[in-house]
Amino acid sequence: MSNEQLAEWILEQTSDALIYADTEGNIRRWNAASCQVFGFSAEDALGQSLDLIIPKHLREAHWRGFDAAMQSRQLKLSGKPTLTRALHKEGHKLYVEMTFALVKDPHGVVQGSVSMARDVTARVEAEKAARQAGG
Repeated sequence: MSNEQLAEWILEQTSDALIYADTEGNIRRWNAASCQVFGFSAEDALGQSLDLIIPKHLREAHWRGFDAAMQSRQLKLSGKPTLTRALHKEGHKLYVEMTFALVKDPHGVVQGSVSMARDVTARVEAEKAARQAGG
């Protein structure tokens, strides 16, 4: 087994959604967990804009941050998880906890970004229900 093959197995079989987008924000890597979380097959997602999974009301802020990260070669969140909304293929919104990293070549040139996402909709909705119930 080659290191490349092992890396591919790891990316494909990790339990979190893994999405790699190039510097233009086009999806270039979409693992099996991404299919489960967002409902889009790899064939549906590959080559598409990240807008595929970003709710309309969040797109402007997302692209402002994305473009700033591509230019500055730094992330605002420094890899810390953030809770945000995402779109499922069927049209409903999800709560996802995401982490982001820039992917740089050996010379420090940004090639794109990678994100790991986990669907936390059930947890967030349970917390909201508990707050509304006074708990």
